[in-house]
Amino acid sequence: MSSFRNHRVIIASLFLPTTAVLGESSPPTPDHHVTPDSEPTVPQSNGGNQKQQPSYRQRQPGHLPLVSIVDDLRVGGSRAITPLASPQSDIPNPFTRFVNIASPRPGTTPRSVSARTPALSNSNNESSSDSNTSSQIPALDRSFTLLRPRKFQTTHQDVQHSARLQRKQSRSSSRRPKSVARGSNPDGGYQPWHISPNTHCNGGLKNAVDSAKGRLPRRLWVGTLGSSTDGFGSEMRTNIDKRMRDMCDSVPVWIPDGEFESCYDEFCHQASLFVLWPCLHYAVPDAPKTKYFYESASFKQYRSVNQRFADVIVENYHEGDIIWVNDYHLLLLPGLLRSHPKTALAPIGFFLHVAFPSSEIFRCLSVRDSLLKGVLGADLVGFQTANYARHFRQTVSRILAYESLPKGIQVEGPVAPVSTGGEAENEWRESAEGKKPKEKGRFVDVGVFPMGIDVNSLREKKRNPEVDYWVQLLRQRYAGMKLIVGRDKLDEIQGVRHKIEAFEHFLKTNPEFQGKVVLIQVALQTTESNELAGGVSDVVARINAAFSTLTYQPVVFLHVQEVTFSQYLALLTVADAFMVTSLREGMALRTHEYVECQEERKRALILSEFTGTYSYSGFRSCFAVNPYDTRGTAKAIYQALTMSDEEAASRWQDLHNHVVTQTAQTFVTSFLTRCLRAHTEHASLSIDPSLVPPLDLPRLIPKYRHSTTRLVFVDLEGCLWVRDMSKSAMIEMMRTGKGPMVEPPEATMRVLEKMAGDPKNEIWVLSGLPVKGALERLAQRVPSVGIVAENGCFVKTREIGNKSNGQSNGARWINMVANLDFAWKVPCIEILNYFTERTPGSFVEERATSVVWRFWTVTSSPSSEAHHSDRSWARRQAAEAQNHIFDSLGERYGLRIIPGQNSFLVLPNNISRSTAVGTILHPGGPACSPLGGGTGRTTSSTGGRVSSAEESTLVLAIGGDEKLLRRLNELDDAETVSTSRRGTDAKWKLDPREVQGVLETLAQIR
Repeated sequence: MSSFRNHRVIIASLFLPTTAVLGESSPPTPDHHVTPDSEPTVPQSNGGNQKQQPSYRQRQPGHLPLVSIVDDLRVGGSRAITPLASPQSDIPNPFTRFVNIASPRPGTTPRSVSARTPALSNSNNESSSDSNTSSQIPALDRSFTLLRPRKFQTTHQDVQHSARLQRKQSRSSSRRPKSVARGSNPDGGYQPWHISPNTHCNGGLKNAVDSAKGRLPRRLWVGTLGSSTDGFGSEMRTNIDKRMRDMCDSVPVWIPDGEFESCYDEFCHQASLFVLWPCLHYAVPDAPKTKYFYESASFKQYRSVNQRFADVIVENYHEGDIIWVNDYHLLLLPGLLRSHPKTALAPIGFFLHVAFPSSEIFRCLSVRDSLLKGVLGADLVGFQTANYARHFRQTVSRILAYESLPKGIQVEGPVAPVSTGGEAENEWRESAEGKKPKEKGRFVDVGVFPMGIDVNSLREKKRNPEVDYWVQLLRQRYAGMKLIVGRDKLDEIQGVRHKIEAFEHFLKTNPEFQGKVVLIQVALQTTESNELAGGVSDVVARINAAFSTLTYQPVVFLHVQEVTFSQYLALLTVADAFMVTSLREGMALRTHEYVECQEERKRALILSEFTGTYSYSGFRSCFAVNPYDTRGTAKAIYQALTMSDEEAASRWQDLHNHVVTQTAQTFVTSFLTRCLRAHTEHASLSIDPSLVPPLDLPRLIPKYRHSTTRLVFVDLEGCLWVRDMSKSAMIEMMRTGKGPMVEPPEATMRVLEKMAGDPKNEIWVLSGLPVKGALERLAQRVPSVGIVAENGCFVKTREIGNKSNGQSNGARWINMVANLDFAWKVPCIEILNYFTERTPGSFVEERATSVVWRFWTVTSSPSSEAHHSDRSWARRQAAEAQNHIFDSLGERYGLRIIPGQNSFLVLPNNISRSTAVGTILHPGGPACSPLGGGTGRTTSSTGGRVSSAEESTLVLAIGGDEKLLRRLNELDDAETVSTSRRGTDAKWKLDPREVQGVLETLAQIR
């Protein structure tokens, strides 16, 4: 299998990492020379011409907007308690206030630094010239050199921001025309523009992809610009397409503003109307939102946006590309791509960056079927944690009634493009049926890929002198105090209100900490409706009113637009605790950043149990809290601030080990590698069996006749022996140990005797049956035949001679799993007994090293309706049982599950027929060892067997184990024959009913 490094990766995300911004910049717009503006500088606090921030569209009585920073940090400001009222103009970067606290060394001159203040930068990167003044920053060290600060955003990119304006509007609202502010030209003339980092993009994904640049030499981003585009003319769009493609490896998706607004605001994200966001985070809306949640007409726009993405990807797709779809905005995209002829066979991966709820929550969505079917168009579906992956498998099983296995989902039939129903759905069905009357199902892998951070990049940024500068200032400003830092959005899901209420309870129950602990909360950009819904302002007012003094205020709010990345890293460095109280969250990467910044101090992490980060063992050394438990969270704050240095260092080390192991590079490489492998496996299974040629005996016989040594591997069940699986036969076997289920047919015994009688032949029978019973009878009857039992757990070597006792003359049973722990069998059987009571006709079959659950026996006519319903119920119970066993025992004991048509097998991992055959072919193995009856001759084509030049060895494998057939295909002299009636990598195919006849024909050749 080729590496993903040899493929181009198409990365589909709602927002591109870069965007086209109207207006001139330095460097100027491509192909147009513009005189660069003078370098902007940081304005003084009393700057006059500052942009007015928009007022709230809604205000509740008594709930005013949050102030961005407290008055005690202002230059020359009053030390009185800060009123909760937003100023009429944006507050400049609050960290610039700290410089007045520090004093320069005697005889030194403070250094000045210029930086663009976010509050003065609009979407066109314009600023008022009247506000450009010089800011003096004192040097704390003679060798200190201050670099120009970078602007911080949610995704930690080095970008300029539009200050509070973006916080006050939704992301889609920034797309709406803003007349002159947007640089629109109603006459259709030239509009200058430049490329700028996109503040709305998925920063975690971008950083992860950037961290793996060396392993992703070719990539193409597909997404929207994140701004209003209705005013862009066709010539301008063409120019943007070309420049974005050449300079940024990006292709914009052009979506009408109204369509995008309906999709994003009403269906995806906006707090007052959204559908997907609360569902994925366990927040089922109340009555006023029920209409949008259950009967959202915006799903048509959602599907239209996904269709536009599909059209762009199809247009830019080339054979060999890997398509990587990201996040809940594009749930339908994999299915749309899979249904298109050009991308039907493309490797497609889908990764959900947020949480996935239990089936009881997701089933509330009226469009649940379409969303699930859209995701199942991918070859691989990835999640942040094992819990989210399990929820997805269970949801698919319970809603779509597909077979859900620990490794993934067995999809029945073709993947249909999702739609709103009606004519569109009927048209697709008619066209699909006309093109391909009958399509078989496919398998979709489901995996877990925890996201991480780029540790090396963060370490490099920590060494920036700017970070050291702000660390010294913060330590001087908060000398003698404990700092608790948090960084969250102010919506309901992030649990900021719960955090602040717990902090309030902590101050009340621990009065000795009043005046000594400060909570610094960095608020990520969000919408004003989300802030109001979060309900933070009132509790902040209550705490600051109760505990503030002339020189102390317990809660400090910093909006993300007001903090540079260097200042943020400084906060993480000086913090005594970092606190995350999310009510539900995917992966809290800010905790990874905190752990890495605490390399020197090694202080505590307080983490919600409901984050994906907490599910990993490395983060179990944090102080876990239930955000709904105010007292428990307050107790965790006390423990975090009072624990010993030794305990803190021990806890930090466990956290750090996970952070440096599960990095962003690991996330990207593991996901793309698994996606390509899954696609390769699915492609081999999806090969039309009619394309595999039937076994051509006239071509095989000459090669068979002239071989000096022949290794023949043949499956027992399903090839040489079609077992009677009726209920009566099973009952007879369980009662007496005899009957058609345990007694191989006489014809099978005779053909094996004939084949083993040829001295050139080494016959190996592969079986999943236990040693006792049928295989013991076979060993006694034909002792010169080697046997693999219980799918590779036991191997019986061949006997050299024709002795009646199968254990004599070197023949013996070898236990391949003697050193494994089988304590899992007891709880596994208990689980299966539970499902047996609820599944009529099922029973548990315990073997020496494995357990089989037979969940279906034919009790009615196959054409009857009762037969269909009973079998569907049995298969769903089997899927539930497999998932339960895998989740509770699989990882702990290293188990794997082999599903069948009417049963499934549980056995130790890394044991299979393929591994058993590898052992047999290994030098000194049973096929080569004289003890095992082997010839002692080996050749390179049989895994290391050495032979003389005039000798040749034929390896013939007949069976349905695809893993084994693929392994033997790597040998030069191997002939592989599949009997599975599915797509296969084997060289030939053969009907199982013809296997015995083929062996009888070969047995007559001498």
